[in-house]
Order: sequence, then structure tokens, then C-alpha cells
Amino acid sequence: MNRPSNRSRTLGIPALTRVEGETALRLRIHGRTVTEARLSIYEAPRFFEALLRGRAHTEPPDLTSRICGICPVAYQLSACRAVEDACGVSVDGQLSSLRRLLYCGEWIESQTLHIYLLHAPDFLGYDDVIGMSRAHPAHVRRGLRLKQTGNAVIELLGGRAIHPVAVRLGGFHRTPTRTELRPLAERLRVALDDAWDTVRWVADFEFPEAECEADLLALAEPDTYAIESGVPTVVPHDATRPAWSFPLQAFSDHVTEAQVPHSTALHSCLDGQRHLTGTLARYAVSGHLLSPTALEAAAAAGLDDPPLRAVADGGSSGRVCRNPFRSILIRAVEVFYAVEEALRIIAEYERPTRPYMPVHARSGVGHGATEAPRGLLYHRYAFDDEGRVSDARIVPPTAQNQGAIEEDLRRSVQAALDRGQESEAELTRLCERVIRNHDPCISCAAHFLDLEVERGLPDPTRTLLGPPPTERTGSRD
Repeated sequence: MNRPSNRSRTLGIPALTRVEGETALRLRIHGRTVTEARLSIYEAPRFFEALLRGRAHTEPPDLTSRICGICPVAYQLSACRAVEDACGVSVDGQLSSLRRLLYCGEWIESQTLHIYLLHAPDFLGYDDVIGMSRAHPAHVRRGLRLKQTGNAVIELLGGRAIHPVAVRLGGFHRTPTRTELRPLAERLRVALDDAWDTVRWVADFEFPEAECEADLLALAEPDTYAIESGVPTVVPHDATRPAWSFPLQAFSDHVTEAQVPHSTALHSCLDGQRHLTGTLARYAVSGHLLSPTALEAAAAAGLDDPPLRAVADGGSSGRVCRNPFRSILIRAVEVFYAVEEALRIIAEYERPTRPYMPVHARSGVGHGATEAPRGLLYHRYAFDDEGRVSDARIVPPTAQNQGAIEEDLRRSVQAALDRGQESEAELTRLCERVIRNHDPCISCAAHFLDLEVERGLPDPTRTLLGPPPTERTGSRD
């Protein structure tokens, strides 16, 4: 049914339970044109950056891990890298390998949680994983086994599965023995089969056509798929431009934040343009550096069918998939790779002579970044002459991705309207799917989305997007 072009109404969605955190979506439609899409985060900011000021240089890893209960390792290790950079310490050898192993555990548990509990119900037509589990119990059990294996990795190395306590500057409070790692390797070998079956399972999903029109940003390492370190690398949306990189120390020169009136979270942009971090970006930047078996998994997932555009970057070739609906395929491949990588690290492990390298306080500025499951996470700390934090900046993936998510929402709803889809229920389901494609982590508490659709004719005297953004001031979560 065609609605009158001058009709105005508001549609509210009471709850969305499959994203982490409290957020509202507002769509404004004039006639048959979507003129605005706002992802409004209304949770009270927790001001972690302000909380860090005045703290000793040893404290940021433990404090920042409390920002997120889903990916505390990402915050811990990004903080460690930033503090160590300021103090002139570089962790290498087996301690560095153990950090990568710990991060693999987080990738396994977090990506699996999203695939099975949050994202798969969208593709199979269920409201939640409870309904899906009745029809697909074996799949859900497999997902739970995988997630438990990831938790086991974190618990063994970190002391507990949530908010690990064994991580410290320079390494760990205690490192495991080879004997302690042996049972974990047994679990990971089972998990490798489960991860392969996950890839085959999600490969059978049906994927709508879509393309994210944003530059892709991820860390890059010369010889490996970047997880716990790397150099920021950009794959432009413009296919005629080559990929390029910039030093981590210049991150704030390229990625800037601004306050918008409709959100308590800051919005980020890359050199003034929308950008996206996370699975699509990592695969574009480093897909060619996956292990041979993980590349087989990518092929099994259909990521090479149709062929993906190559990225020119110093003679290497990346793989570009810009369809956010297909991000679940890359997440499944990353789970497989993380399991395989964890097994490799354990097989090559020799217990280091000491569990950590000394990191002494000094004045200076340090930068650290890692690849959280949802994308690039950046920390910057400045220390005074007493080695206490004088300034802190933390840029999480979701803050960087909000602009791209809003544009994906606008384009997806516009395409639906162009196809004649007017049903509020259809538009609601579509918006929920588009948001969950990106797995935004608003917080780790309540999960809830309100959607307002306002229909009417344009009012030339009204500014649709509100006042212009103001430059970043003060502290944020």
C-alpha cells in the first residue's frame, strides 16, 4: 500500500536483544526518501579517560579491561602496548606469543558468540537463539563448545575467563608450563573441527546484496594476519586508489572524533570520511596472510565466489568483501584461523625464563593498538615526570564504525522503499539486521533498541541533522 507523501508518523521498536548495549535508531523519511538515519547511544558515559588521569603507569591495563566484559583482553593488551611504548619497552619472544595466544582465545569466544547467539538467528528466521536452538540444537551446542574453548584459553593464561587478572605490563604475573597447555591443545583440536563445520554452516546462509561505502581501516603486519599489533592500513572505497598506511603515532592526525547531538558516544572519521573497522577491513588488508588451511576455509565459505577485488599495496594482494551481511563468513574464517593459530603457538611454546620484562615509569607519550574482534582499538597515554597518567585517549571500534553503520541503514532502508517495501515490520527487521551485521558493542549490560520512523514532507526551515558536530572535548568511555 502506498502511503500519502504528506503523512507523518512515528514508529517505535520496544527492544532489540542481540546487540550489546542501549541504543536507539531514528529514521526520518520524507515522501519516499530517507533523509536521516541516527544511531543514538543514550547510555551515560563512564569517563574512563578522566578516571585514568593521575594513575600510576601500571594501572591502565587492569582499569581499561573493565570497559568491556566481552573483549577485556583487547583493552588490556592495547593498554599494555601503549604504556610499554611510552616506557621504551618492546615485548617479544615467547611472551609475545603468549599474548597472541591469549588474544586468540578472545577472538574465538567473542566471534563465536556473535555468530551463533546474535547473528545466525537473522539468517534462519528466528527471533533469538532460544527459538533457533529448538530447531537446530546441534548447531547451538557446537557454538557453545567453541565459545567455552575460547574461554578456557583466556582462563588458563589470564587467571579467569572474564576480566583476566594474570596480564601485566611486560608480560604476565605467571606463565604456564608446557604440561598445563597440553589439555588445552586437546580441546583446541576438537574446536578446529567445530570451527570448520561453522564455516560450512554459515556458507549455506542466503545473503542480501549490499555494499558498505566506507574506507576500510585495519592493522597490518608484514608476515601474519594482524591481531595484537600492527600498522594502521587503509583500503579506500574508491577502487582506483591504492591501499596506504600511516604510523600509529599519527593515528590522532588521521582519525578524529566529534561529539554529535544525538549520542553520548563520540563519532570518528578518517581524514574527514566515513570508515569501517572490523572483519571486513581485516580481511581486505590481510586476507592473503591467512594460513593455507584458513584460506581453504575462506574458499569453502564462498568468499572467492564471486572473485574479490585485489588491493595494490606494495606488491601484496588483499581480499575485499564489502557486503556487511557476509561479515559472518569472515568471522567464521577468523574463528578457524584463531583456533589453528592457538594450536601452532602451543606446539612451538617454550616456557620463558621469566614471566615479564621490567617496565619502569618515565615521562613520555605512548601509543598502542590491537585488533579487537569488532575492529581496531587505539590507546594513547601521556605520562608526567612521576610516571603518572597526565592524559589518556581511547578510541574503540564501535565509535569509529557508527558513521558507516548509519549510512548502511540509510541506504538499506532507501533500497527497501524503492522496492515498494512499506511495512513497518519489514523495515524494522531490516534495520535490526543491518545493525547486527557490524556487531556494535554499545556496552556489556542491557540490550535495547528504539526505532522511530518519522514520515512527512521536507520542511525547508528545519535542519534535519540538528546542529553541526563540535570537536572532541573532555573525556569519553
